[in-house]
Formats: sequence, C-alpha cells, structure tokens
Amino acid sequence: EVQLQASGGGLVQPGGSLRLSCAASGFTFGSLDMFWIRQAPGKGPEWVSVFNRGGDITYYADSVKGRFTASRDNAENTMYLQMNSLKPEDTGVYYCAAGFGATNYPDYWGQGTQVTVSS
Repeated sequence: EVQLQASGGGLVQPGGSLRLSCAASGFTFGSLDMFWIRQAPGKGPEWVSVFNRGGDITYYADSVKGRFTASRDNAENTMYLQMNSLKPEDTGVYYCAAGFGATNYPDYWGQGTQVTVSS
C-alpha cells in the first residue's frame, strides 16, 4: 500500500528556512512521479515542484524559483523540500504526493505538514 508522510513543518520567521521531508513506502521510489503541493488558507492547491519518475525536476512554481529546492534520496525513499528566504505568503499546508505520470495530478496524497511564516 502506498503511503506518504510529510514532516518538518513549523513556525518560522520571514527570511528563515525549513526543510520538509516526505517518507514514502509501498512502492519503488523511481516508479512514480513525486510532487510537493501546497495550499494556503482560503486558496486552491498550488503545485510547488514535480519530479518525474526518472528523477528529473520538471517543474517549479514561479513563486518559489530560486528559493526552494526539491531533492530525493531513492535509497531511503525520501523526498525533501529545502525552503529558503521564506515569505509570509509561503504559509500553508504542504503535501507530499505521488502519481503514475499520465498527468501531473497525484494518485496518492500524504496528510501534509503545516508551514507558517510569521513574525
């Protein structure tokens, strides 16, 4: 059974950094596309980054380019999101997700981790 668990969120001041982790199980890491998706309060979901199953980053949201870096460790079945220079508008729930790759819409979702950027 595919399971995804995001962690590492918390409260951080503007300009600070956080690293989110996504622990995956139930599938071979390279067999599915992987996504970080966030949702700010009162807004729809925003795709933050996309890994294709081959391990290539195919997308970063314009709002995070130059500040966020997604990476993954295939051996440990873990995906990361390093977030630097955080802004209040980065506040939201960050979800780790995976999909078969037919579209960029996930087939599996984790529970998400809350990121709050505030003084």
